[in-house]
Amino acid sequence: MAELKTSYLGLTLKNPLVAGASPLSLQLDVVKQLEDSGASAIVMYSLFEEEVTHESLELDYFLNKGTESQPEAQTYLPEPRNIESIADKYIAHLQKIKQSVEIPVIASLNGVTPGGWVRLSKNLQAAGADALELNIYTLVTDPALTSDQVEKNYISLIQEVCKHVSIPVTVKLSPFLTTLPHFLARAYKAGAEGFVLFNRYMQPTFDIESLEVDRKARLSTNADLALPARWIAIASSQLQADFALSGGVHSPEDMVKAIMAGAKVTYVVSALLANGVKYAAGLLNGLNAWMNKNGYESIEKMLGTLRLDKIENPAAYERANYLRTLKSFDERLL
Repeated sequence: MAELKTSYLGLTLKNPLVAGASPLSLQLDVVKQLEDSGASAIVMYSLFEEEVTHESLELDYFLNKGTESQPEAQTYLPEPRNIESIADKYIAHLQKIKQSVEIPVIASLNGVTPGGWVRLSKNLQAAGADALELNIYTLVTDPALTSDQVEKNYISLIQEVCKHVSIPVTVKLSPFLTTLPHFLARAYKAGAEGFVLFNRYMQPTFDIESLEVDRKARLSTNADLALPARWIAIASSQLQADFALSGGVHSPEDMVKAIMAGAKVTYVVSALLANGVKYAAGLLNGLNAWMNKNGYESIEKMLGTLRLDKIENPAAYERANYLRTLKSFDERLL
């Protein structure tokens, strides 16, 4: 039997299958099922900056509304009970998960400004998070905002969080960065120990009958694997950081491709949402069978075998091979 053990962010994991951030972590019984089905770690659902900011502003408004009028009546107002914020609930749920499972639990923050994330990151560490995932992206619609400004904001956030926590920090990124290798190098220097490639944008579609935007989330397919696998194959040859592949892992062969590209772990979400939590066990059994059949005794032996610096023709990952790829189509099909 092949050895599936791997490491990610300094954590020793029993295999490379990590349950990525999703609604699956909302229920304790489902989290336990993920562990029982073989998941080596859990990434909690993301805590969004917009939710925390909106809640804070709303609470401030209602607590202060009318405080300057009829001050003599204020003594008749009952003292408010302890108010549990969205962030408090997230931290409490993290603690419950930690008490319920033995596998590592990674907290996930989705935001773009330092603000209260430093304080919140410290609270998540105190609550027992084994690592922290910063899920950062901005959908830029302002033509005056440059890519350099956006990336500087990202680096500032990463740097501030890494400065104030001792648990490992990984960064989940969008593929839509101007020069990804340069940004990864800056983020690594700022303190990030790992990277998750990639964050999947929720792409809305248009309902041309109702003239509304349809916001339904689309599950990934294994066709989505090519983009993160290619970039991990490039980036893992340039940085000592740990890489996780997110998006498109639906079969044991998909896991093999991700690991050969250089990913220490593969995040699985859509396959579990579509097929049920127990599907994780089938993926791991299939991975083990594939490795035994093809002579790979461990994940370590397979890791990075298709990395940019290890393949015979590195141009296959670069623009030099673009024309050849286009010509690979059978002209009779065009």
